[in-house]
Amino acid sequence: MNTKKYKSIIIDDEPIAIKVIQEHIDRFDNIECVQGFTKAVDAINILNNENIDLLFLDINMPGISGIEFLKSLSNPPKVIFTTAYRNFAIDAFDLNAIDYLVKPISFERFLKAINKFLLQVKTNKQTENIEISEKDYIVLKADKKNYKIKFTDILFIESLDNYIKVHTINYTIVCYESLSNVEKELSKNFARIHRSYIINISKVDIFTSAYVQIGDRKITIGRNYKDEVAKKLN
Repeated sequence: MNTKKYKSIIIDDEPIAIKVIQEHIDRFDNIECVQGFTKAVDAINILNNENIDLLFLDINMPGISGIEFLKSLSNPPKVIFTTAYRNFAIDAFDLNAIDYLVKPISFERFLKAINKFLLQVKTNKQTENIEISEKDYIVLKADKKNYKIKFTDILFIESLDNYIKVHTINYTIVCYESLSNVEKELSKNFARIHRSYIINISKVDIFTSAYVQIGDRKITIGRNYKDEVAKKLN
């Protein structure tokens, strides 16, 4: 039985704190630490372009606090605050944080936070599965209009920094949205084949281990996506 592996990142201005959290994460088979950041702004790119499930976030940091940073994110992942200060707990839970860990963080306390995360993910997933089974379209905003696009009409979607370009059978639109956010709303008939591309598997005309072709458009398969794409296409 394959267990889903959840992706996490750590933001903390103290490298030693990042190391401790990484060591705790390494004890779980179903959670991986993608990267640690000592500056919150350095994590924006990965949050916009990767499907990050869990964020371990310090609060008292130079430049911008963890709470301010979280408020700046349009669609943040689930968050566990990690801090040396107890007096921000109310603010943290007002932002729907899963947990609030005070340093030094023991593994026993860390384990409780992870169990809360896994329980919440399981509950949300059950709800999402019901919604997805009933939904066969996505609504996207472009040119001050809302487009209701059927999944069966989408060919592929590409990322353009903070925008996405949605290629459909009849037209193409550009939206101010991240690829990771859209990916969460699509059906199982779609696959992320590159950090910048999601394709509709049913629209693939030709494929190799290196690329897929939809119509006259060839799209490279990213190195980190090859195994998963091969399973879906075969």
